[in-house]
Amino acid sequence: MRPRGESLPDRLVDIHQAALELIDRLEPTCVAVESTFHGRNARTALVLGHARGVLVLAAALRGLPVHEYAPREVKKRVVGTGAASKEQVGFMVKHHLRLGEPPRPADAADGCAVALCHLLGGAIR
Repeated sequence: MRPRGESLPDRLVDIHQAALELIDRLEPTCVAVESTFHGRNARTALVLGHARGVLVLAAALRGLPVHEYAPREVKKRVVGTGAASKEQVGFMVKHHLRLGEPPRPADAADGCAVALCHLLGGAIR
C-alpha cells in the first residue's frame, strides 16, 4: 500500500489490487459490505464511498454476489440494537468470534460485524 500522502487514485488502485489478491487467495463465495452512510465529514464519506466502490468492483470482476447492509441493520443483527455504540459492536464481535480482545482498530471490528451480519441471517425487515 502507498503512504497516506499519495493521491486518491493511486490509493484506490492499491485497494483494488489488494482486494483482488485477497479474493483470489481466500476464494470467498460472496462479499458483504456496509451501505453508504452520511457521515459528519462529507469528504471522509466521499473517500470511503470511493474505496467501497473499488471493493464492490473487485467482487463483481470475480463474479461474486455482493450483499449490502445498512449500519443499523449490522448493529441490530450483531448486538441486538440498531443504536449500538462502537464499543458494543467490538464487544459482541469478540463474543461471537470467541476472541480474547475486540478486533483493533474499531474499523476492523466493524468489518467483522458486517460479515457476521451476513452469516447470522442478513437483512432485518
